[in-house]
Amino acid sequence: MDVQHKKRCGIVRMVIGTVAVAFGLLTIKSGGDVLFWSEEARIAAGDYVPAVLWFNFISGFVYVAAGMGFWLKKAWAAWLAIMVALSTIMVFATLLLSIQLSDIAYETRTIGAMTLRSVVWLILSFLAYKSITKGVSNEH
Repeated sequence: MDVQHKKRCGIVRMVIGTVAVAFGLLTIKSGGDVLFWSEEARIAAGDYVPAVLWFNFISGFVYVAAGMGFWLKKAWAAWLAIMVALSTIMVFATLLLSIQLSDIAYETRTIGAMTLRSVVWLILSFLAYKSITKGVSNEH
């Protein structure tokens, strides 16, 4: 692999890692406020879906772990990102199915947030796979 390619992969990993960690910390903060710390946040959240909220809150820690893996050039981080993307899409699909089949209360912004999470993690997992798995497949 040439030096330019290695440098580009390193920059991509740093950006992916920074986005993942920032997204994770924001997810932990916002979910934690609703779940544990702030009555005001709970009221502002409106008709949140508890299972989705818990999934996103717990996922925030996984986002941070994946981001740290990107920074440390670990190939497992790409696979973790793929798992985050797939699990997010599965939870989103389950939410949509639940909305269609039952009369659960939910906030429209939850649909937007899950769409954003799905798209972000699909992009991050694709970039991570390309830069880590293909770029430095011997680093575990």
